[in-house]
Amino acid sequence: MSWDFEHIVVGAGISGLGAAHMAARRGVDTLVLERGDRLGGCMYSYAFSELRGFWAEAGSHTCFNSYGNLLGILKDLDLMERITPKEKVSYKLWSGGERRSVFSALHWFQAARSIPRLFMTPKDGKSVAEFYGRVLGADNYRDLLSHAFQAVICQPADDYPAEALFRRKPRRKEVARAFTMPGGLSEIPAAIAAQDGLEVRTGQEISGVSRDGGGFRLSLADGTELGCAYLTLAVPPDAAARLIPAELPEIAGRIASIGMAEIETLVLVFRTADLDLPPVAGLIAVDDVFYSAVSRDFLPDSRYRGFAFHFRPEGLELSAKVQSACRALGAREDNVSAVVETTHRLPSLRKGHLALVEELDRGLGGLRLGLTGNWFLGVSIEDCLTRSRSEMLRLFGEA
Repeated sequence: MSWDFEHIVVGAGISGLGAAHMAARRGVDTLVLERGDRLGGCMYSYAFSELRGFWAEAGSHTCFNSYGNLLGILKDLDLMERITPKEKVSYKLWSGGERRSVFSALHWFQAARSIPRLFMTPKDGKSVAEFYGRVLGADNYRDLLSHAFQAVICQPADDYPAEALFRRKPRRKEVARAFTMPGGLSEIPAAIAAQDGLEVRTGQEISGVSRDGGGFRLSLADGTELGCAYLTLAVPPDAAARLIPAELPEIAGRIASIGMAEIETLVLVFRTADLDLPPVAGLIAVDDVFYSAVSRDFLPDSRYRGFAFHFRPEGLELSAKVQSACRALGAREDNVSAVVETTHRLPSLRKGHLALVEELDRGLGGLRLGLTGNWFLGVSIEDCLTRSRSEMLRLFGEA
């Protein structure tokens, strides 16, 4: 049978682009289709043209030297020399209208007594609250860890699966422990998409997918149809459930059970001279309308400072968000140099999620259908790429 493409990937976030890169490195003719007009998904470095290109991260914020799959892609694309170490700055707690040391909320005696359990207690099948509340103490979880964890995943963390929150990975000691790129993390998806042998099309709305012999046929909203021997869906679970062919209802049903969390992100920029705040990595909110704020102070700029505030989905007006952010930073609202709003959607995983993934993988066995995204192993960049690599290995074998 003749196909338009051997392999089509739906979704141009890091999961989809990573899968496309890995397939292309195996010599597989690959097309990436993206519904929006921007690549990268949650890897979103927003550049302010009115501020001579000053940028701040509006989504993902950091890469680490334990991100082996990501480092492999950077090496493939000759980007290792662009790795830019992040300066060491600390997070602060924002609680009761004050910025405080994170350690001020730590119950030291309880932590010291509980730490041995951290290395002896298995995470499997436990929620974040169950695991960390036991191994580091109930008081520490209530007063510090619950807020820190929800700041990481931008949603309530109690019922999140403990094994999906932090996963140990080997570190590359010759690479900076925490790093970014000179123009922000968006450099990475842009470089993947620009390489020879890979085609990416934006503004592509998929209206349906059907089985076509051993492959698949995609119907686009503009009436176009495309056929492929292999298909990878790298989209949120609700979109994936909708696009799964009707002949695979059990797979679609399992995916549909995964919830989604909405995150409203506000990026604020101030002139450096207008902000009387020592360098800070960000804020962990204890009792405010945002989960966290992340600063660009890790890569200082003499002119501007940028902050991304990740708000709870409470429908606040822009003015209320700006007011809340300025209060937390100790800044005047009339000193805001630039502001932009964006939204992100993250999976809302629950205890027992990895068992659901195992069921999904059994259902995918023997099919030319790949599933990847930030809703399998966890929401980090490396979690996404680890899933993409395992799916490309299953579909196409070793490079």
